[in-house]
Amino acid sequence: MAAILTVDDSASIRQAIKIALAGEGHDVAEAGNGAEGLTKADTGDFALIITDLNMPVMDGLTMIRQLRAKAAHQGVPILFLTTESDAEIKAQAKAAGATGWVTKPFDPEQLVRIVNKVLAS
Repeated sequence: MAAILTVDDSASIRQAIKIALAGEGHDVAEAGNGAEGLTKADTGDFALIITDLNMPVMDGLTMIRQLRAKAAHQGVPILFLTTESDAEIKAQAKAAGATGWVTKPFDPEQLVRIVNKVLAS
């Protein structure tokens, strides 16, 4: 299936994402903040990136902006997975280059459906 990078400062969230997506055959790599996510994204060939918004060191918006500035990552879908539901933040995420949005807490089956839909498009 697909190589997916998940970026979240919560180890339990990363683990839940990994369990859900690995169960569908995806290869899931993890990063604990946006800076680590940038490094991993640059060293891997990911079909999708899932990121939290609020993280230490580097937040998800900053990470997306930096990823989108690089030719290698311009076409990679990026999903925000966050507790934020504010319309202004969603608009900022879209402007930064986010492909979609999933609100925490998430249903693992719903996440799998969204991921498969994004990967198929």
